[in-house]
Amino acid sequence: MHTLEVRKLTKQIKHTTVLNDISFSLKGGTIYGFIGDNGSGKTMLFRAVSGLIRISGGSICYDGKTERSSDIGITIENNSLFPDLSGYDNLRMLAGIRKIIGREEIRDILLRVGLNPDDKKIVKKYSLGMKQRLVLAQAIMEKPAYLLLDEPTNGIDKDGVSLIKNIIAEEKKRGAVIMLASHIESDMKSLCDEKFYMDSGRIYRHETGVKTC
Repeated sequence: MHTLEVRKLTKQIKHTTVLNDISFSLKGGTIYGFIGDNGSGKTMLFRAVSGLIRISGGSICYDGKTERSSDIGITIENNSLFPDLSGYDNLRMLAGIRKIIGREEIRDILLRVGLNPDDKKIVKKYSLGMKQRLVLAQAIMEKPAYLLLDEPTNGIDKDGVSLIKNIIAEEKKRGAVIMLASHIESDMKSLCDEKFYMDSGRIYRHETGVKTC
């Protein structure tokens, strides 16, 4: 079973502490919600856990090791996509980095998120909802051990929200460590096994026994 251990994590930018003494233990096959207003530290925490920023203090252990895991799928604000490529070609370019999935897997993941792998439309002509689906596809396409989804239902219509919730439930069954972030608590109620509430770069409350998918 995959595990993620965060101990006394801090991050300072100039003279401002944006993450302050954060600790938690997570395990695979469980969905964890991180809830807080915009600016509460959720996205910065996800950036730290994924290795996108250097932490100022504390430790992050992936399956007991402090070396950053490469087995992480993440969606965060301002995810970079190639605007002049199709959705399929975006995933093909990204898949070329690790070379662990091929053309058929890319087609399958696009269908899974509700996109047409044969659609030649370039990404800059996508709607917000289509971009969100593509960003989710790139996060889950290589079946990562750790899945970090920041505001995963933002800009998604009702049918899309239902699809995304089903995908998250499937990733849970697969055994991934799943972290979800949202500023809307109601989005978390039907999804999360545990919830962490954040404000000013701190976790100030932790709830367990939350209704699951």
